[in-house]
Amino acid sequence: MTAAALLQSIVASLPEIVVVTGACILLILGQLVRKGQEQFLLSASVAVVLTAAILTIMLAGEVRPAYTGMFIADRFSVFFKMVFYLATVLTLLLSRKYAEIEGIGNSEYHVLLLLALSGMMIMASAIDLLSIYVGLELMALCTYVLTGFLRKERRSNEAALKYVILGSASTGIFLYGVSLVYGLTGTTQLDGVAAAVTGARPDPGLLLAVVFIVAGLVFKVGAVPFHMWLPDAYEGAPTTITAFMSVGPKAAGFAVILRVFLNPLVAASNAWIIVAVIAVATMALGSFSALVQDNFKRLLAYSSIAHAGFALFGVVAGGADGIASVMLYLLIYSFMNLGIFGTIIMMRNGNFSGETIDDYAGLSRSHPGLALLMLLYLFSLAGIPPTAGFFAKFYVLVALVEQGFVILAVSAVLLSVVAAYFYIRIAMLIYMREPKRLFAPALSPLLRATLAFTAAGTIGIGLFPAWFLRLAQHSVFGG
Repeated sequence: MTAAALLQSIVASLPEIVVVTGACILLILGQLVRKGQEQFLLSASVAVVLTAAILTIMLAGEVRPAYTGMFIADRFSVFFKMVFYLATVLTLLLSRKYAEIEGIGNSEYHVLLLLALSGMMIMASAIDLLSIYVGLELMALCTYVLTGFLRKERRSNEAALKYVILGSASTGIFLYGVSLVYGLTGTTQLDGVAAAVTGARPDPGLLLAVVFIVAGLVFKVGAVPFHMWLPDAYEGAPTTITAFMSVGPKAAGFAVILRVFLNPLVAASNAWIIVAVIAVATMALGSFSALVQDNFKRLLAYSSIAHAGFALFGVVAGGADGIASVMLYLLIYSFMNLGIFGTIIMMRNGNFSGETIDDYAGLSRSHPGLALLMLLYLFSLAGIPPTAGFFAKFYVLVALVEQGFVILAVSAVLLSVVAAYFYIRIAMLIYMREPKRLFAPALSPLLRATLAFTAAGTIGIGLFPAWFLRLAQHSVFGG
């Protein structure tokens, strides 16, 4: 690599370098922070993320390939990185009050979040199967530790252990698929794979490789049949980390899925058939399993599975409209899901956890403002107009119908009706039941501002969905 090429690579990956460097510096400075001064860690972490976001926007004007074809900075990666920044900053802000309650305000928490962010950023820009693996593992290793961050709680340790074991197995499956692709095509770069399979007859070995790679990737988004870790991980992890995992790593997994399967492999292997089956099964399992849940975090875990299935319908649709619909879906999902987890955090105070569904009975009578926020997020997750969640689903359905997948679109609508039941069930508890016990919400100016921002995003995208869809379309693989 020449000096000019090295400089170009450094410039293209400058946001990632800033985040990793900031995490390393914060790890050192964190040892000097005394108890009661944790606000510094929060401010420094947010400053690192905002600096990376500014650099990302500055570099968004042109396509910048880097590191001999293993990395690229383009509008597609910029869109996803902004989603990652949003998820990380909101998680950090939600963590301030939660950390005080749970006693987890040490520097390692913030460092791991930043390193997980850097892994997701690499995944969004990776155009080589090996660089995808590097980003994927950096993200995964950090989320494993964060899942078990409540070290004194048995369920947190159990969740982390299950996550590690199943995550390691999925990584091995993914790498085996990569090795098959390399053996069949002689390259791991996505463009090289595309050139190798263009015009060729579908190879049974390539189909097998696709199956293994799909298995490794759908694990990260919590799709069937690799969803079994997700309910335990969501329930056992700190609530702030559950919120982060439900948005950031899921979006990163979809970024890779869109890069891989809507570029080189889909035409050669008919991978969309596999993805279509997974999408239907994922949405069905998530929707029906959520109906019988009593733990709110566990219910949201199955809700997350169902939403992953719906987003996969956009992958099946393919084309610019299908990709854009998935990108918009993930952006909207970030606002409404982080918002509803923020309300759970606000419910956590003293011995009151806010994790069981019955805890929300009569909330409208004791805390009407909090109840209204919950209603907004629940309606958006259910896809009820005019919230942003309705348009997230609407544009995926439009993409399916335009590509001729009418049966899949009908299946998605019917399963959405099933999913709407458990959201409306909670809304009925909030507004039509008497409160079982009174509690004082864990209020703070920062937490209120964060929830106001997520609510504004949920409403704002619902009011101007076409503008955000055009933004996503403009970002599809460099537009």
